[in-house]
Amino acid sequence: MTILVIEDSRFLRSALEKILVKAGHPVIAVGNGQEGLRRAQETRPDVILLDMMLPAMEGTEVLRQLKQNPLTAPIPVIVLSSLSQRNETKLKMAGAAAYFEKSTLNLEEDGRVLVEAIEHL
Repeated sequence: MTILVIEDSRFLRSALEKILVKAGHPVIAVGNGQEGLRRAQETRPDVILLDMMLPAMEGTEVLRQLKQNPLTAPIPVIVLSSLSQRNETKLKMAGAAAYFEKSTLNLEEDGRVLVEAIEHL
């Protein structure tokens, strides 16, 4: 199951990539929304992990464009956000398959939960 990670934080992007590769998943990791949209169309990953706070193009716009494009619309998108959970319903209505809050994300513990969530999509 190939996973596209769209995350501007180099540290978090690298940590997520290590967790996912260790779990046996090929990973494509990019640092901005424009590159994420391009790679999603080119590679059609099985799952996308999407940060909401990206430079130049907000994650909500990336999510909107992914869901409007017939090539990428079927791909499940898991949102990673520093925003509070009150936005979870809004994000799911916009097409997100799942939501993880970055401020409470423990990479060691939640990495396993994230991998499980991906594998059950």
